Amino acid sequence: MVRVEITERGISLKTFAEKFMKLIFLISACASIIAVALICIFLFSNGFRTMSKIGIWDFLTGTIWQPSQEIFGILPMIIGSIYVTAGAIIIGVPIGLLCAIFMAKFCPKWLYRFLKPATNLMAGIPSIVYGFFGLVVIVRLMQNYLFVGKSVLAASIMLGIMILPTIISVSEAAIRAVPESYYEGSLALGATHERSVFFTTLPAAKSGVMAGIILGIGRAIGEALAVNMVAGNQPIIPDSIFSGVRTLTSNIVLEMGYAADLHREVLIATGVVLFVFILIINILFSLIKKGDK
Repeated sequence: MVRVEITERGISLKTFAEKFMKLIFLISACASIIAVALICIFLFSNGFRTMSKIGIWDFLTGTIWQPSQEIFGILPMIIGSIYVTAGAIIIGVPIGLLCAIFMAKFCPKWLYRFLKPATNLMAGIPSIVYGFFGLVVIVRLMQNYLFVGKSVLAASIMLGIMILPTIISVSEAAIRAVPESYYEGSLALGATHERSVFFTTLPAAKSGVMAGIILGIGRAIGEALAVNMVAGNQPIIPDSIFSGVRTLTSNIVLEMGYAADLHREVLIATGVVLFVFILIINILFSLIKKGDK
């Protein structure tokens, strides 16, 4: 009888603990959703009101940025962000994906013990350190061999390096999560090791790989401090990859410290454009994933 009471008490305590933890998780999820919603409300309410003051079309397609004259055209920054992000994708995605495949399926164990911590260490390096590396190494090499300095190319190379840890870590985890039976079945049908990895295991990990790429691109778009140091910060439409450029994030960081009144409101509106820019990229990748199914 006593044992039954103890058992029932233990079950009730376990049930209470489960319900309590569910409540904690629910509160945490709601807090995250509310925080994101408040950010969106703040950005869009202030941003669209400012855009209506100066004209949405003039704001988005204007090519002149002169806050002292209250001329706010962010088209050069939009194009600059597209150029730099596209360059980072071209440089970082193939290298990161191939590195993840190597670490998951080809890397010797003795080498993996060094590569994995090195990758994790890259993810923890502050942006300012990457910026100094880009300024001292990448820009200097470009000055010596290409006779150009701070430019779209320099920013793209640096951002391509910065997104590598994210792409490698997430893609490697996705590849390792694929059941080994997929790989073994491909080998049983006569495929080579390389062919089994690239044409069986990798397609099965497509969803996780795409998630890693999206996260990497999100970091590239949102990076500001490191880009400031190597991009040139010129609010003009770049005519080549060797031209100086200013991105949307750089524009906000450079001028928010001293901006006031309409100038400050316009920078908040620039944040809205950046938010929509990231949202469009995520939607496009989602559509690509659905189209491949």
